[in-house]
Amino acid sequence: MNIGIKKSITTGGKEITIETGKLAKQADGAVVLRMGDTMILATVVSSREAREGVDFLPLTVDYKEKFAADGRIPGGFFRREARPSEREILVMRIVDRALRPLFPDDYHAEVQLMLQLIAYDGVNSPDALVGFAASTAIAVSDIPFNGPMSEVRVGRINGEFVINPTLEQMDESDIDCIVAGTIDNIVMLEGEMSEVSESDMVEVIKVAHEAIKEQCQFQLDLASEIPGTSPKREYSHEDHNDEVREKVMAFAYDKCREVAKQGLASKEKRAELFGAIKEELIASHTEEELEEIGKYISVYFKEAMKKAVRDTMLEDGVRLDGRRFDEIRPIWAEVDYLPIVHGSAVFTRGETQALMTLTLGGKMDEQMIDDVTYKGTVPFMLHYNFPPFSTGEARPIRGTSRREVGHGNLALRALKPVLPEDNPYTIRLVSEILESNGSSSMATVCSGTLALMDGGVQIKAPVSGIAMGLIAGNGKFVVLSDILGDEDHLGDMDFKVTGTAEGITACQMDIKVDGLPYDVLIQALNQAKEGRLHILDKMKEVLDAPRPDLKPQTPRVEQFIVPNDMIGAIIGPGGKIIQQLQKDTNTTITIEELENGDGQVQILSNNADDMAAAVGAVKSIAFPPQVNEGETYEGPIKSIQAYGVFVEIVPGTDGLIHISEFSHDRVNKMEDVCKEGDIVKFKVVGKDPKTRKWKLSRKAILPKPEKQEEANS
Repeated sequence: MNIGIKKSITTGGKEITIETGKLAKQADGAVVLRMGDTMILATVVSSREAREGVDFLPLTVDYKEKFAADGRIPGGFFRREARPSEREILVMRIVDRALRPLFPDDYHAEVQLMLQLIAYDGVNSPDALVGFAASTAIAVSDIPFNGPMSEVRVGRINGEFVINPTLEQMDESDIDCIVAGTIDNIVMLEGEMSEVSESDMVEVIKVAHEAIKEQCQFQLDLASEIPGTSPKREYSHEDHNDEVREKVMAFAYDKCREVAKQGLASKEKRAELFGAIKEELIASHTEEELEEIGKYISVYFKEAMKKAVRDTMLEDGVRLDGRRFDEIRPIWAEVDYLPIVHGSAVFTRGETQALMTLTLGGKMDEQMIDDVTYKGTVPFMLHYNFPPFSTGEARPIRGTSRREVGHGNLALRALKPVLPEDNPYTIRLVSEILESNGSSSMATVCSGTLALMDGGVQIKAPVSGIAMGLIAGNGKFVVLSDILGDEDHLGDMDFKVTGTAEGITACQMDIKVDGLPYDVLIQALNQAKEGRLHILDKMKEVLDAPRPDLKPQTPRVEQFIVPNDMIGAIIGPGGKIIQQLQKDTNTTITIEELENGDGQVQILSNNADDMAAAVGAVKSIAFPPQVNEGETYEGPIKSIQAYGVFVEIVPGTDGLIHISEFSHDRVNKMEDVCKEGDIVKFKVVGKDPKTRKWKLSRKAILPKPEKQEEANS
């Protein structure tokens, strides 16, 4: 019985095994990828025909991490995997962005890629392996594809680049970058860095591409052993009319060139003029002609407009809005825009605007994550919202989109390296995009920096971001700084770069053209640096450093370490003591056990007096004054028993004055001579060997009564 084919490749010193023909055989293509004990099942199915009226590629990439892969049962009421987590969405986006450009432009049949983490060893991260598995599943099918493609993660440890580092190695790395490409080209890049140079960024790509080329050749070799992978299936998903195309081009091309040459700054005005040309084109045909060829006009008009705009840049050196290729749109910004909030900023660049709010909280506000590959809390969140009015549209809002998750994550990665290492707060930044015409994620980075500084968060350095574009053709190319939305759609590259004055902190690149030379990439990086520095200067004109203190309305946080054996004393039985402390001082108190066993106490308060009271109360329990045998103390009576009274020696430590040690005179009932709350002086005389409680004596410090002389001698 045939149980499939299994082949192995070594990448970065680690063996990766791919098996096909054993599982999910009714899919068009299916493979199981394994590195260590991490395993991914990748399947792909494509419809035989395109749906009527579909003129794009309906590609769906679905990635799911199964809790069973880590030997766990999902949380929640239903105890099953539910909607995708943010991590799963980010992995889907990485794979989608790398694969989508590699399908034929005229292939419009529905394609569904389903990727599942089916085993996880806690050592090898699956996110850098999913693209390799997905492309291999397509390679062993008959689906038309201009691949294969693969991806790898690049880290740098002690100056040495490492391919697909383990999770433990990543803790020591100053670079975390996933790169995807074909044998010939890089197609996608995303990562975060600790202020690295442009030359380091190029080296990351070069190192990654060497491994990618080996994995792509591996896929070709594997596919060659499987019958049915060649030739690829035949299809005809587009209906064209070359005569109509030529007429539309002849009518619209020059007119669109004239609009493009005007360099109009207004997106609305450009759309109006291009729309007028299209209406004029439609009006030049009779109703009978439109019934016959109307379906071609919009398609060919877009082709004519795209060619006109691109040729105007390449041949006339004119951008859509009239700027120089390296020119940044006008910038204005403002901080402290909103009252009440802990920090705020508005950042506007051209027709793109972001309103950022900063909220600071305590340990209890950290985001709880219960994923397969990570379980714990994170103290930094950045949420990006893209409402329809930002582009002048009215459309349904159906929850947070994958795009919003992706853009928010990019901005988070850009700012994370500059957060203070001793930051005690949970930080939440929220970006509301109020206008959008390109680079809204980079506006989020800039407004995020300003809001952090406005809120008094002592970041290491301000961060700015810029989106770069590329137009290439006819042996020429131009690199565009701070691209418009139209330049993104019509161009060949979207390269977002963020960083400080010292270096790059994050980047994201999608390339739509084959054969991007390294000298073009280097030019784009250097031009991006010039743009970043220009934007940083504009930001510094508004606020050049973090404010020295938090805003008055921001809650204050204090942290300190307490001994392990005092954690229980602070919490108390069933949390009784810590809950009472919070109630008495109107604060929030949390204790987290550290790796060395000690406890880290965090106290959150809106009032300085309350903070002082809470700190004093916790420290009095955690660090009680030393009680010394033989010394005299003074303290309140805490409780009265038939056999004596319990007295507070020092805060948090009590002792017993036995009824026989309270007075030289005989005491029949303690209630007759004292009450709770009375302050008494006493001497520490020892410890009870059984109860380990301190034994106290009031009698020991009282003067002895004189003996009465006998009345009669």
